[in-house]
Amino acid sequence: MSTPNHRPAPAPAPSMNLRGAVDLSALKAKASAPPPAAQQGAPAGQNTSYVVEVTEQTFPQVVQLSATVPVIINLYSSRSPESAEVTAALEQEAAVRGGRILLANVDADAHPQIAQAFQAVSVPTVAAVVKGQPVPLFDRAVPAEQIQALITELMQVAEANGVTGSLGEPGGAPGEEDEAPLPPLHQEAYDAIVAGDYDGAAAAYRKALAEQPADADAKAGLAQVELMQRLKDADAEALRSAAAKEPDNVDAQLAVADLDLSGGHVEDAFNRLIRLISRTFGEDRERVRLRLLDLFEITGPTDPRVNKARSALARALF
Repeated sequence: MSTPNHRPAPAPAPSMNLRGAVDLSALKAKASAPPPAAQQGAPAGQNTSYVVEVTEQTFPQVVQLSATVPVIINLYSSRSPESAEVTAALEQEAAVRGGRILLANVDADAHPQIAQAFQAVSVPTVAAVVKGQPVPLFDRAVPAEQIQALITELMQVAEANGVTGSLGEPGGAPGEEDEAPLPPLHQEAYDAIVAGDYDGAAAAYRKALAEQPADADAKAGLAQVELMQRLKDADAEALRSAAAKEPDNVDAQLAVADLDLSGGHVEDAFNRLIRLISRTFGEDRERVRLRLLDLFEITGPTDPRVNKARSALARALF
């Protein structure tokens, strides 16, 4: 994991999107009801069942709870003072909201597969899971008041998607309603993602598309996995430095657009590539256009930011 980058923290996004090409709900088939927080290693001094310390073994069980309440995934490192500040603010939010969210703390150094699943290239990185779908929140230290605003917005998104439970309510335990099984090739892809085998996941999605070219979930999943492949072992600071020094270097700009999208900075990623399209030609322009379309797939076709960017792309091209 690289050290946190120090770009200014953005304002809360105006619209969060639940589209998750990596559908973490696929892990539910392996899950059972999680043990009490105390048995999972809840942080010292945090006397609440709404904060858990997650490992790769207990992660599927925690994801299962996202059908009941939003699950906040806090990827931290003991090497990062900023992580400690963010963790304290998140634990306060979990306590105040009294079971309407679950905070899942993940030591990114000890559990790199979980960090990779959320495309984390720096710490702290915080995301959420709602109904099995990952929702990026932020990838740097942000003030407590901004964390509060983001979680409030997340809960509004969760409510709009029917996730309105509480961990303290009767019947709030996971596993009470069985979901339809995933298509075999989608299950194969998700299992490969969990194992860190992005090549295998991409191959499974390509097989699914060969069988059903109109499979939108497989198309989005493939775009997401290819993003994971590109960002694997990425050094965020080095990539951003290279892009700043060479604004017309197509590879450098594509790499930073990937970083921006993975960190939840969707409009930054789109705008970077649209500007690049306006000043490139031939094969380079086509490469950038195709990458932008992939990022549209990951974000989701109904996201208003995608619609806005499509209009800007058309202007840049014509």
